[in-house]
Amino acid sequence: MALPSIVPSSVFGRNAPSNRINVAAIGTGRISRVHDMPGVLQYDYAQIMAVCDLDSNRAEEGKKFVNDFYTKRDGKPFDGVKLYTDYRELLQNKDIDAVLISTPDHTHAMIGAAAARAKKHIYMQKPASLTIAEGRVIADVVTKSGVKFQIGSQQRSTELVKNGRIGELKTVYVGLPGDPPGGDKTPMPVPKNLNYDMWLASTPEVYYTVDRVHPQSGYDRPGWLRCEQFGAGMITGWGAHHIDSAHWGMGMERSGPVEIWCDKVEFATGGLWDVHGIFKTEAKYANGVTMIVSNEFPNGIRFEGTNGWVFVSRGDYNVTGSDPTKPGEKAKKIDASDPKILTSVIGENEFHFTVSKEHHGNWLEAIRDNKATIAPVEEAHRACSACLLHHISMKLKRKLYWDPKTEKFKNDNEANAMLSRKQRKGYETAA
Repeated sequence: MALPSIVPSSVFGRNAPSNRINVAAIGTGRISRVHDMPGVLQYDYAQIMAVCDLDSNRAEEGKKFVNDFYTKRDGKPFDGVKLYTDYRELLQNKDIDAVLISTPDHTHAMIGAAAARAKKHIYMQKPASLTIAEGRVIADVVTKSGVKFQIGSQQRSTELVKNGRIGELKTVYVGLPGDPPGGDKTPMPVPKNLNYDMWLASTPEVYYTVDRVHPQSGYDRPGWLRCEQFGAGMITGWGAHHIDSAHWGMGMERSGPVEIWCDKVEFATGGLWDVHGIFKTEAKYANGVTMIVSNEFPNGIRFEGTNGWVFVSRGDYNVTGSDPTKPGEKAKKIDASDPKILTSVIGENEFHFTVSKEHHGNWLEAIRDNKATIAPVEEAHRACSACLLHHISMKLKRKLYWDPKTEKFKNDNEANAMLSRKQRKGYETAA
């Protein structure tokens, strides 16, 4: 039988240990332990053979996490997971077929581009990049390399919209939490177990404090999520999920808005954390649809058309301290202006999204069977770009005019200067 040339021979044959997809986890923090490593461990035709974290304590804990899983599953001691503290060394291991990238946002594009150049298949946590320029680099590098790429964006329930059950789509409302102020600014000694210079990566040097990085015990929400130097806040944190889904419903998954503006925004002050809290931004697309994004809306996506609306949520409303809903209130997974919309059967000849019961499984199947993933790199880049455009509008507080084809603002040098950031030598996102 002829095998697809892009797939290494090691991925065929589920039963033999030497014939599995060999996966490495880059980043062993909160999301990796809760979502990404368990997402791969549930499939017997894949094996996590290595872990990497620049916090050596977390690297050791990640190694133990995987070794303990295989020990329990197989009923005999297992200690075969390799440990790395530098992703660059890990990528040189030719036995590794694929990598999970579960690192802080500001390192996604840098590590992802390096992994693609090393011909490793990639499952990356959202957002795809910290800047639009970085996003274009990783999209191009991944496409050129031919590796299978999947972004961790789990929400695509928009068949009803695409098939006209709410009439002509007019407006999309995206509800996201904001983040509260806070964070201790007090400088602290860098822990011996943390390679802080590598953690900073491409961003400018700044003193260490635990609220800027991640907890040194436990796996609570890390402070870097609330620092603009390392991420844009919930506009990219959850916006990458919601706007990705909105783009699918709008038919704009490989494009973007043409006008963006900010109605209001408040950035955190007084402490270390400085990302947005209260905000409302709007974007107009070439097809006439308007997207409105705000922390004042229920957490999720509401598609409004000429004949009704459909709302899709992510689960619990009360996610951060600034979430405007009542404590303990639960979101409906899906709702509509008319219950009949939800029970409408999608016909055989109507539009159907690719069914994917689980994102990690879809990615592994794409590697094994040499087929496309459900969340490929160009669409990940476009969703992330839209989030970053909303963020730029928050910073400039005026209407911006965007060209999705050239990925530049029209006649706006100030806005175009915000499409990239200066990168520290040695940590560039290389094309």
